[in-house]
Amino acid sequence: MLPTRYFIDLTQPEIAAQLKKNPLVILPAGSVEQHGPHLPTGTDIYASNVIGNAVAERMDGLVLPGGPLGVTPMHMPFEGTITLSPETYQRVVVETCESTARHGARDLLILNWHEGNIPSLALASEKLHREHHMNVVVVQACYVAAELYGHDCGGLTHGGEIEALAVLAYRPDLVHLDRIDYSSDHSQGRKWDKLRRTHAFQPVLRDIKTIAPTGWYGAPEHATVDKGLKMLSDIADAIAKEAADLFNMLAEAQGGTAEIKQLKLAS
Repeated sequence: MLPTRYFIDLTQPEIAAQLKKNPLVILPAGSVEQHGPHLPTGTDIYASNVIGNAVAERMDGLVLPGGPLGVTPMHMPFEGTITLSPETYQRVVVETCESTARHGARDLLILNWHEGNIPSLALASEKLHREHHMNVVVVQACYVAAELYGHDCGGLTHGGEIEALAVLAYRPDLVHLDRIDYSSDHSQGRKWDKLRRTHAFQPVLRDIKTIAPTGWYGAPEHATVDKGLKMLSDIADAIAKEAADLFNMLAEAQGGTAEIKQLKLAS
């Protein structure tokens, strides 16, 4: 049994043996951007890392070292934000995953928590599939969280309860709910978030201040570690189940016979 699911914490023989056993790798995708006075700038990559690890345990996979940076120019008006260009980000994703494909990785689950990465990940995934023959599934983990917990947490808001819970499940020492002293107007934030998340129309926004003048909105004050761990488990269960089904469908479509199963965690 592997001592950890994180690729960079394992030795070469451990990685080689695991890829032969199950050629599944998971790439966490996030960003470094401001999240108000109470959450770290690494909120998005922390969320994708902790969920990715939980999914890897359920699917017997490896968690790749997904770089912390993403495509987030909308948050640049606030200090604490670092953004890559879409072209640079795509290249990092492709070359990271291509390296593992050369060592035997066949199935790739990209687990994303940052909406600004979505267009770049779509292009990178296509390249990895067409040119490097990987079976690729991309999951927007933040949307899975919204589906499961949005009704209890005021929806998916920037710096709100769902994001606080995600960090509490991983690094509770980085969450400072006692520092909350303001939040942008919720109605304005929800209006703009609804507009940019529809399937039919997607306005391009240059500045997060259009959504939230303070840089964040939501009500994270009721977030707890226990609730964060429960949310983590529920999200990981949902992603592992659906991802296993999708990989099996891809294998069937390509004439494969391998079956990916969702493993049961020891209680």
